[in-house]
Amino acid sequence: MSPYQPFIHQSPRGGNMPYRLLSPANPVPGKQYPLVLFFHGAGDRGNDNLAQLKHCLWAFIEPVRRAQYPCFVLAPQCPENKQWANYHIMNYLDVKDSPAEPSNEMCLAMEILNQVETTNADLIDLNRIYVSGLSMGGYGTWDCLARWPEKFAAAVPICGGGDEKTISAKAAQIPLWAFHSSDDPWVDVSGSRTMVSALRRAGGNPRYTEYDCYGHECWEPAYADPELFPWLFSQCRTQRG
Repeated sequence: MSPYQPFIHQSPRGGNMPYRLLSPANPVPGKQYPLVLFFHGAGDRGNDNLAQLKHCLWAFIEPVRRAQYPCFVLAPQCPENKQWANYHIMNYLDVKDSPAEPSNEMCLAMEILNQVETTNADLIDLNRIYVSGLSMGGYGTWDCLARWPEKFAAAVPICGGGDEKTISAKAAQIPLWAFHSSDDPWVDVSGSRTMVSALRRAGGNPRYTEYDCYGHECWEPAYADPELFPWLFSQCRTQRG
């Protein structure tokens, strides 16, 4: 049985969204834990509440890592033919403009996040909420960073991109580590380069790892990087001014 428990969120605005939730294996009473909001890619869309577990989420339940970095992991599933971020794009290569409002799917995901935080208020450290995602989910990660910079303590977008005009000084303060491969045939590496450059212009100091041989699936080496978890789980909003 998967440690990622299945749920379905019924929105008060109408509609629903399946999601999976990982909880700390042995929570200590009185202790609070970080939460990672994870956005899957386009290939894992649907309503089976299973496909979104295919990539990266293994890293959080690997025994040594799970013992060393106990946390909540929230993984919503986007419906077919929908996107976490409704950019005007063609094959995720050319972001034109970010819509003024978040997508309905992003709104549902944020509703779920807020609900999980409320339900587990005694266990979740609100100063250590992280966001990560790959491909379409990488775009979703950048979208979260731009729209809710006060919410997150760190971000890890992988082979994604966004609208550089949305990067604010507040967003630039958020610790971020982006990953991409220069030979990516689906999401051009310029997507990450552009956004990382925008953060730097806004005063940020993001980390950026660019591979040259992993094609689109650079999320595998990214989440296997031995420095990623120590870096991610050391981030806390109270460290920022």
